[in-house]
Amino acid sequence: MAPRIVLLVTSPRLPAGLLSADAWDALRSAKAVFTGADSAQASAIRRSGVNVTVLPADTATEVLLSTADGATTVWLAAPDGDPALTRRLGFRLAKEPRLADIELLHGSWDPPGGRLLDVVSTMDVLRSPGGCPWDAEQDHESLLPYLVEETYEVIDAVHSGDKSHLREELGDLLLQVVFHARMAEDDPDDETRFTIDDVSGDLVAKLIRRHPHVFSDAKVDSADQSLDNWEAIKAEEKPHRESSMDGVAMAQPALPLAAKLQSRASRAGVTASPEATDADLALGAEMFALVAKARESGVDPELALRKYALAYAEAVRENEKTTS
Repeated sequence: MAPRIVLLVTSPRLPAGLLSADAWDALRSAKAVFTGADSAQASAIRRSGVNVTVLPADTATEVLLSTADGATTVWLAAPDGDPALTRRLGFRLAKEPRLADIELLHGSWDPPGGRLLDVVSTMDVLRSPGGCPWDAEQDHESLLPYLVEETYEVIDAVHSGDKSHLREELGDLLLQVVFHARMAEDDPDDETRFTIDDVSGDLVAKLIRRHPHVFSDAKVDSADQSLDNWEAIKAEEKPHRESSMDGVAMAQPALPLAAKLQSRASRAGVTASPEATDADLALGAEMFALVAKARESGVDPELALRKYALAYAEAVRENEKTTS
């Protein structure tokens, strides 16, 4: 009976020793457990009473294949799965399939969102001593142009319908969030410092708090009612606000700013018509009225103007082809 070699693969994004029941059964019943290098995972397994032996790369294949007939040997793989070793084993067994039976066993899996830990770790390296000089010099103000640019590139990607492009641009936008959070963490003497965990924790708490129909016993019958609940809870959270205009990002482009202000005023049941004392204000009033007309029709004025602008650009290109 051929020996059995179990290739045990584990996630580096979970605490060492947090393994499935099948993995622990294989480890405890194995004749021997080997690995290519000491690791936190190997140390955790040793603490459980299972011996783990480190084998040099040049002898690992022969040791695994020389296991006594019918015995089980476990190879604790590195985070990359030890591709060189598996290639050597596969090459030998392709020539002599009776040497051993190989089984791949996942002892743990990356949790959903596990790769976000890699983003945080990579940013830590970039901002730490010995990392990237440019990254180390940035502050919240210097990064703002990139945040705005990446946001618009995400919008472009959505409109393009290209999911691979959207995937890339969302990554660039995520970088901005992690970058700002890492900078906020840098000064240990700043009483207002925070970390990416604080950002994430605040967000989770807000989402749960503002979705009582999902996480509690509140009931909603429509998306509109869900939005109304969100706004009502938000108002309770921020009682210090004296106006429906408080909290609106006034630095955003004028068109979405106008739409947001109108939406806030409408929800508050307030109307206003500033006096147009000069030509600029008069023209602005006309454009403001167009934004109101778009909202009444259920049209996003920013997206409508953008759609027409893109169509205009394409029409100019076509005309240039016919006149050149």
